[in-house]
Amino acid sequence: MSQHDTVRDAHERFVTTGRVPGRHVRRLVADSWRRSARSGVDPEVPAPPVDMVGRTLTSYRRGHPLAVAMPVVRDLLVRPGHDAGWVAALTDDAGRLLWVEGDRDVRHKVEGVGFVEGAVWREDCTGTNALGTALATDRAVQVVGTEHYARRVQPWNCAAAPVRAASGQVLGVLDVTGGPVVASGLVMSLVRATVAAVEAELARAARPGVVEVPTERVVAVLAAGGASRGAPTPGRLRVLGPAVPTVRLDGRDVRLGLRHAEILLLLAHHPAGLTAEQLAVLLSADALSDVTVRAEVSRLRRVVGPLLSHSRPYRLTVPLRTDLDTVHELLEVGDVVGALANHPGLVLPRSVAPGVERLRDDLQADLRAAVLASPEPGVLSRWVASDEGSDDWQAWQRLAVLAPRGTPAQVQARGRLDLLARRLAGRAG
Repeated sequence: MSQHDTVRDAHERFVTTGRVPGRHVRRLVADSWRRSARSGVDPEVPAPPVDMVGRTLTSYRRGHPLAVAMPVVRDLLVRPGHDAGWVAALTDDAGRLLWVEGDRDVRHKVEGVGFVEGAVWREDCTGTNALGTALATDRAVQVVGTEHYARRVQPWNCAAAPVRAASGQVLGVLDVTGGPVVASGLVMSLVRATVAAVEAELARAARPGVVEVPTERVVAVLAAGGASRGAPTPGRLRVLGPAVPTVRLDGRDVRLGLRHAEILLLLAHHPAGLTAEQLAVLLSADALSDVTVRAEVSRLRRVVGPLLSHSRPYRLTVPLRTDLDTVHELLEVGDVVGALANHPGLVLPRSVAPGVERLRDDLQADLRAAVLASPEPGVLSRWVASDEGSDDWQAWQRLAVLAPRGTPAQVQARGRLDLLARRLAGRAG
């Protein structure tokens, strides 16, 4: 039995039993299948929402930071591949396809599965696919054939990687989708190299005359099999959700213990620095000695190296971007859908540090307020499907009002409100 058939059979068993059999499916893919199932994606009918078309999409693209990088994408992926069996796509940070260009025949065929400009291809909308999974995992991803969650997408192969601004913020994803050629390691290397060139162009645009698009670096990356060997990647701290917290340093993710993640998060939100006494108060509601804090900081310095200064008060040597920042910024520009997509869970859910609890509560309050203010039933549905929103009476009430009468969302909201009312009555009795 071929690998294609083995994965196809594993996919069939997963969608019918919820279990991934054997060791024939990559862990990255199996994890993505599970996320897709939890999000309620129908493997038979992928239905990527198209929420921007016409002038709205054109205007949005024109003002998007990645617009300046499209000439680089065309030079490296579109013109050489106009009949090579693939299309290149560039998305925003919500997984929305902004540009889809390349082989006309391939483009026409993928339109049949909803791969069109303005469509949202996050995992929670369409299941496992390279660009959606790249967003979900914050890493370069290749998804081949039957590894896709939706069956209608399984004839295709895709390779994708996140595109970051100089600050480390994910601006979107670069994706190549097509036939057999896209399953090769060379195309994955080409995607990585193009992302390196795009990020250099973004830096050049931000500082005109300082940085040029490094064509020679693209060649070097391809020759090295896709390994980027440029300047260190800006630091990024991931503390949202149940996953082990990590900090990205020089292009690699470093796993953190809870206490070290707490310290880095607090320092990231206090750029002027914190004394040992201040850290002690923010880290524990009980008396925490300065000696204990200094020992933890010393151990942390051995993990993150020059990121943490030797000065007093303790401070970071460069700004450290957190995934909290991403959610707050999306809320500030009114992108509630994007904020929810970038919010896999609570801030360090196991932490009882007072400073962390304050950041956690602030983020949840801002996110919930934005959800309740949204006129979109889909936003309410995503919120109440989360652990944080599952018992949110006001959210269920608003969904019951906004969802069209008789739709599954409206029926579910009414049923949930009845259940919550019975629970409340039981407690009162």
